[in-house]
Amino acid sequence: MDLYKPLVALLAIVNPIGVVPFFIHFTQSFTKAQRQHTILVSAFTAFVVIAISALAGLKVIEFFGISLASFQVGGGTLLLISSLQMLNAQPAEGRKEDVSEGADKVNAGASIAVVPLTIPLLTGPATISTMVIYAEKTRHWWELGVLVGYGVVVALVTFIVFSASGRIARVLGQTGINIMTRLMGLILAALAVELLADGLTKLFPILASHLAR
Repeated sequence: MDLYKPLVALLAIVNPIGVVPFFIHFTQSFTKAQRQHTILVSAFTAFVVIAISALAGLKVIEFFGISLASFQVGGGTLLLISSLQMLNAQPAEGRKEDVSEGADKVNAGASIAVVPLTIPLLTGPATISTMVIYAEKTRHWWELGVLVGYGVVVALVTFIVFSASGRIARVLGQTGINIMTRLMGLILAALAVELLADGLTKLFPILASHLAR
């Protein structure tokens, strides 16, 4: 397994910089302590989602009797859809109804650290699919440990980006954030096509023979 690819895919999907405007919007009425607590909970929850997906995701799809090739095609399709959203400068895991729900939670005084900031704006089906697909490619326990370690990396990046959200928004502006989101979307699209091709050749071996010619 190419160990760098899961990290690239994760950073492209999670893309904390693209979520900065939502973080600022949802936490604008928070105190400094409340904002710091939100950052910590969001970062930790992102790690938990990634770690559980890597360690237990395969067991879940086996329980439902789903072949990995089918899951890979489905996951690759989901990543491709997410990348198209990002190319339109929308968060890979977010939807408008999720954002409005988050605003309602803020108005009600509830914590929005887990929903919608972490799930689905930072992590969601595309993230889970990615971790399950790459977990299957591991051959040694330490490779699985590396995938879990990438969850720590993503959590740290999320923590740093959200902590510096005000400065990032001022420096990049909405245009800069949109450009960054589109760039991550382009990278994600390339990875999605690769996963789709791999899954399709497993489902339809005749495709592999034609591609090999």
